[in-house]
Amino acid sequence: MAKTFKGRPIIPGNLEGKALVSKQPFNTTASYFTNMFAGNTENAPCTDANNPELHEKDLSGAIICTPQTVGSTMGAGAIMGMNLLGVGFKAMLFSDHIDSIAAGGLIMDDVWNDRKVITIDLLGDDFMNTVKNGDKLKISEDGTVVVG
Repeated sequence: MAKTFKGRPIIPGNLEGKALVSKQPFNTTASYFTNMFAGNTENAPCTDANNPELHEKDLSGAIICTPQTVGSTMGAGAIMGMNLLGVGFKAMLFSDHIDSIAAGGLIMDDVWNDRKVITIDLLGDDFMNTVKNGDKLKISEDGTVVVG
């Protein structure tokens, strides 16, 4: 049965796809480490061995669902770099407030490079308790996310 959540659109848009879920904060730099240094443009296997939910799953074109991102300020550059290589996310959905690392990369890439990654925050703890890897998601530009 479908469940609807309402968040705050940071970079609005409409999209349908499948969820990739990290119940722990998502480490952008660690997750894209191989792509950043090998320049891989075919896929983006998650290289964060400390994230068992996503380790070795393809992040290319993903809809990432997470509480927040963590890591160094290099994470913002990783987001922009992966979008440049064509293996970035389609969307990032946050249960909490968007953090400065993700906001920096996502908003700068949208404004400076016209590369839009739909971004919604404040979806709530129930969102993270509900969404599972592979769930069908429907995202609307008003910040509504339908799971299922």
